[in-house]
Amino acid sequence: MASPRLETYCCPNRDAATQLVMTFQPKVFCGVCIGSASVSLLLTILQLLPKKGQSPRKMPKASSSATILLLISACDILGGLGMIFRSSVWLGFPGFIANISVANGTDIWPSAFCVGSAMWIQLLYSAGFWWLFCYAVDSYLVVRRSAGLSTIVLYHMMTWGLAALLCVEGVALLYYPSLSSCENGLEHAVPHYITTYVPLLLVLVVNPILFRRTVSAVASLLKGRQGIYTENERRLGTEIQIRFFKIMLVFVICWSSNIINESLLFYLEMQPDINEIPLKNIRNAALITWIIMGVLNPMQGFLFTLAFYGWTGWRVDLKWQKGEIPWESMSSSTAGENAFPSPVNYQSNIHDSKKISTTDSQQTDEAISMLSEGNTSGDDRLARSSPIYQGW
Repeated sequence: MASPRLETYCCPNRDAATQLVMTFQPKVFCGVCIGSASVSLLLTILQLLPKKGQSPRKMPKASSSATILLLISACDILGGLGMIFRSSVWLGFPGFIANISVANGTDIWPSAFCVGSAMWIQLLYSAGFWWLFCYAVDSYLVVRRSAGLSTIVLYHMMTWGLAALLCVEGVALLYYPSLSSCENGLEHAVPHYITTYVPLLLVLVVNPILFRRTVSAVASLLKGRQGIYTENERRLGTEIQIRFFKIMLVFVICWSSNIINESLLFYLEMQPDINEIPLKNIRNAALITWIIMGVLNPMQGFLFTLAFYGWTGWRVDLKWQKGEIPWESMSSSTAGENAFPSPVNYQSNIHDSKKISTTDSQQTDEAISMLSEGNTSGDDRLARSSPIYQGW
């Protein structure tokens, strides 16, 4: 799981609340993390692998939104691998980990492993939060300004730059003046927790707003295709709205326990003695949410692939086509029953719109150009290039 408590535990003079959760059934907790992360990792990779029955045709160039979705999955996979490695070491070498508690110890490797593994997990999941924010921004810009693959470089700079900057800054403040003599006090740890939860809270607050505005803009765009809002356009808008809802639902399910747990632990830290009897229920709630975090945080990778693509099936096709990236086949036409799918098949909606008059077609092309990224024209360009159709 991803929690700033992982870095806090690396300090020999850690606070009582961190000591409470990190020493609560460590073997059980590490086993839960390994199990959840392993299941999520295997199912996520299964979801992304090409499936039998996929068309061997040349795939169109991926949209920026489709690329962002793959990067989110990549961050979840790498973060899950970090959890598995860290928990495995904790289970396999308990004596090695015990040396972290020695403030004047001469062996630096336990502390280096503690800091390195915690920062790896935190950095990857923070980057995933930033990529999810970029996905919401890109979806909105595609509708409003026809943003495309040219903006992916800016997204890379913002995502990796901010994730690394906040992670390093928070850890540097936490371990000041040195790892072996971290300063005590809640005020000293607050900047570290703020830098950790800023991207998470950003996604929780800003993404729903951007998604709602994107859905409204798409509805207006589809209505302008024929001058009326037909059943096809209404169905398309509803499917897009449901897709955004699934993404936010997965995010809330996987990370709400972190916010609850952190709030409880901060409350305990402000008490003179966290072992007082009146605080028993709060301690129990903190420990329960701590275990829940170990289950839900790693499962984000698999649940996101379900929200992005739906269930893609078990029939994996490992015969790779030369020069072809199978998971870029997110165009709206389906080649077979188990083809790697776009989440929703919109091709029928597009072909239905071809029945309009010539004048209306010109107006439709102008509206479609707001969503397109390539140089082709008309509905085919929209189907092959727009993240509204290709990445969703």
